[in-house]
Amino acid sequence: MLSAFTARAIVELKQRDKFKIESILAYGDRLLVGLSHGSLRVYRVNEPIDETQAHNGPAAEDHTSSPSSKQTPVDLMREEEKFSKYKIDQLAVIKEANLLVSLSNGLVSTHDLQTYELQETLLKTKGATAFAVTSNIVKDPSTGVPSIVSRLAVAVKRRLILWSWHDSELEPDTAEHTLVTGVKTLTWASGTKLIAGLTSSYVLVDIGTSVVTDIVGPGSIGGAPGQDGGRFGGVGVSTINYMGLGGAAPKPLATQLGEGQLLLAKDINTLFIDIEGQSLGRRQIPWAVAPEAIGYSYPYLLALQATRGTLEVRNPETLTLLQTISLPNASQLHISQPNISLAHAGKGFLVVSERCVWRMGALEYDSQIDALVDRGRLDEAISLLGMLEDALLKDKEGRLREIKMLKAQYLFDLRRYRESLDLFTEVSAPPERVIRLFPPIIAGDLSAQAAVMHDDKREDESQADDVTSEGGSHRDTASKDAKLRHTSTDESKAGTHDGPHVSGEQARQVNGGVILEGKDLKSATAELRPFLVQARTRMQKYLNPDCTLKDARGAQKTDVSNVQEAQELLLAHAPGSEEERRQQLVETAKLVDTTLFRAYMFASPSLAGPLFRLDNFCDPDVVKEKLIETGRYNDLVDFYYGKKLHEQALELLQKFGKKAQAKETASQLAGPQRTVSYLQGLPAENIDLILRFADWPLDEDPSLGMQVFLADSENAETLPRQRVLDFLSSKDKALAEKYLKHIIEELNDTTPTFHQKLVDIYIQGLKEGKFAGESSREQWEENTLNFLRSSRYYQPYKALQKLPADNPIFYEPRAIVLSKMGQHKQALEIYVFKLQDPEKAEDYCNQVQLAQTSSTMTPKQGHRPTATDLEDESTSIYHNLLSLYLSPPPPHKPQWGPALQILAKHGARMPASSTLNLIPEILPIKELEPYFRGRIRSANTTINESRVTCALRSSLVFSEEAKLRLGDGVPGGNGGRNRHVLISEDKVCGVCYKRFGGSAIKVLPNNSVVHYGCSSR
Repeated sequence: MLSAFTARAIVELKQRDKFKIESILAYGDRLLVGLSHGSLRVYRVNEPIDETQAHNGPAAEDHTSSPSSKQTPVDLMREEEKFSKYKIDQLAVIKEANLLVSLSNGLVSTHDLQTYELQETLLKTKGATAFAVTSNIVKDPSTGVPSIVSRLAVAVKRRLILWSWHDSELEPDTAEHTLVTGVKTLTWASGTKLIAGLTSSYVLVDIGTSVVTDIVGPGSIGGAPGQDGGRFGGVGVSTINYMGLGGAAPKPLATQLGEGQLLLAKDINTLFIDIEGQSLGRRQIPWAVAPEAIGYSYPYLLALQATRGTLEVRNPETLTLLQTISLPNASQLHISQPNISLAHAGKGFLVVSERCVWRMGALEYDSQIDALVDRGRLDEAISLLGMLEDALLKDKEGRLREIKMLKAQYLFDLRRYRESLDLFTEVSAPPERVIRLFPPIIAGDLSAQAAVMHDDKREDESQADDVTSEGGSHRDTASKDAKLRHTSTDESKAGTHDGPHVSGEQARQVNGGVILEGKDLKSATAELRPFLVQARTRMQKYLNPDCTLKDARGAQKTDVSNVQEAQELLLAHAPGSEEERRQQLVETAKLVDTTLFRAYMFASPSLAGPLFRLDNFCDPDVVKEKLIETGRYNDLVDFYYGKKLHEQALELLQKFGKKAQAKETASQLAGPQRTVSYLQGLPAENIDLILRFADWPLDEDPSLGMQVFLADSENAETLPRQRVLDFLSSKDKALAEKYLKHIIEELNDTTPTFHQKLVDIYIQGLKEGKFAGESSREQWEENTLNFLRSSRYYQPYKALQKLPADNPIFYEPRAIVLSKMGQHKQALEIYVFKLQDPEKAEDYCNQVQLAQTSSTMTPKQGHRPTATDLEDESTSIYHNLLSLYLSPPPPHKPQWGPALQILAKHGARMPASSTLNLIPEILPIKELEPYFRGRIRSANTTINESRVTCALRSSLVFSEEAKLRLGDGVPGGNGGRNRHVLISEDKVCGVCYKRFGGSAIKVLPNNSVVHYGCSSR
């Protein structure tokens, strides 16, 4: 069991002494002992009673030790023989008032704390059975000034009498409360609330409001409110059988446990309550015998079993019995009064018998924790760590985390996998420590089972060597088991471990043949996956996918204050430099992801695919081996893509894409579709791989293969276009033409080289004439002409050099190129004489005229260009066409019909003088009627438009003048010259809200009036 306290006798009565010890009081370095014949002995304790002593030596079997021979624990300072005529039942001190309070012969008296002389006997307390003292710091509600308030509560039969001291001054008035039955014990719950143990129940008395609250509890604690219980009320099971022999009712006990908690005990029944008297709903303490006294020595619950002569030490949270100390005939507990706080109260408490006083010394808390861990009482160690303050332990958080991990490992050994992994997750256990609990199918080479097998083999060899060298000596089985049992504890003390480690229980399981497999392995793996996912999420807070550390300022806040400490929570080793920490993080991330992959493959292989689509640190060799073994080639491709092993992935896709039998083994990888999709996902920096592995999809399915370069995606648009063009040109001109059209028309690429290249491809295609049919040839010609017209970035003179002048197919392309070069007359000669197509010639002129008009003529607003305006302009394109029709170069003949159509349609756009000079004299005037009619109509139109414009402007001027003179006729609108405002005596400025009086004003367009000075605000 735990050795939390050791007992040391400090006061022992001699055998010849006929009196006995009735009460004690300890404060500071003084110990007061009240004797049965009324004397008071004053001892000086060589060490302060309320300090903790560390005992490093082994304790005796009864946990007691005799006084040191070199130095006595106490020295008798004085003895007051006439302190009282009767036995001294109880002692207490009110330090602030320099008073010693005693209970003797049913009366409470006060004495001077220095001289121990009697000051006053409180006659009101005649018949008193008990009293209780408390001191607290209280702030004055009006001034806020703190003062020390001490209170003395005395139980006199059914009455409760209260005295108060404020800063050592006794208040003249006393308070009394009458309860339902006689009061047996008193315990202060707080500075203003008192627990009174009655004959049959407990009550909570609020001395500030005089409210008495009944406390209802199980068994002998108390019944319903107001229940008395009659003559035998409150008699417990330990005394009911002896009532006929003079047995007494059990004494109601109470003690404070911590902030806001109290324990009530009567007979073997217990009740945990708060300071309001409400039950906390906790189970009862499993006492077999009713205790004689109870107390609280931080952080333990004490119970004195007088019938057994033992002191029980329990955990107040778990109620587990931690230590039993043998103290013969002990009957009282004395714990130093906690004046202000219970945080460190009770250290060095005293236990009293009729002949002896023992001082209980507490061991160091770290030693107590170690002892609990050594004995495998991990829950008790965790509970104790939770109750202790951080300052009392060395690295409390680290110890608590390590012990919880030991508990989780123990739960794992008991096959309670969910509880184990939840606890590992709670403490952010190093993934390496958890993973090694699993067999090689999950943990790989890190598996603890293989490590234990290896260690056992090495230990057997060592034992064989010991037998040979020492003449056959062997270790016994008990020592071997002890070594295994303490292995985990040794590691927890070290804080870290450098290699695979297994706890003693797990080692025995492995050595005994109980290996994790079958349903157990599946259950454990199912619980392991959430732990690994959470560890993976925590890892991403500090590690980038490219294995670099994230900026500490950008990392999310965690429960720990320092990001470096949070990173170390994920590791089994505590790294030093930043580079070591980064490497350790990478190794841990690799271990977590690889183990998670193995767990998925073992239990749910379908979940492995989604893991690969995220950034991960899986070991490529392990993944490749597992996926090929199970035939999950599609997941292997996804993994290669996530790890940027694109060459291996594309080789695998090419291997299965070309195989005819791939539809049976890997149907998803058959054909070029999967390769094309993979290539579309590669960025531009992988252009070499893209061009290398795009070759065979283009051979298999050109239209599908071109989607690598034509897809509507950022990757396809950012590819090096010149390299792609060179690659496609080497494959097929049609593919190059398709790619160039895409980047020029869809992506609006204006690079002259690409435009010129497309022109060359079109011209070369027309020259070769290799078309599938007539429709294909016509489509190619149409594409050529449209591109020559629309593009403005190719070089016309280079294109003209490649266009044959005597081939009819290239007549119109030459005309378009000549037009781009500004040689319109030569272009018209091709339309008129070579193509002999007047309609195309006229359309050409219309396009040129429209372009010239929009670029060179910018008429004033409201002015339309007329024929007269055009007289001054240079010769129009229509004039050139007309001259080719009427005065063609030899050997061509004049074309009267197209010429007259041009005169009729576009005569008004040509200068009259030069046009008439072109008309031969032999042409009848009648044929020129459409021309003259068009000219006259154009002139009349211009004149009529001028008249209409003038009339409209005159009407507009008249309307505006009428508005200015007469107003707009709208109520409240512009009144013209009749506009006015009315200024009354009550009207105020809309800005400063003051009356106008005789001040200068300003009228705004909306008829509102303001001061002239306010108008600029």
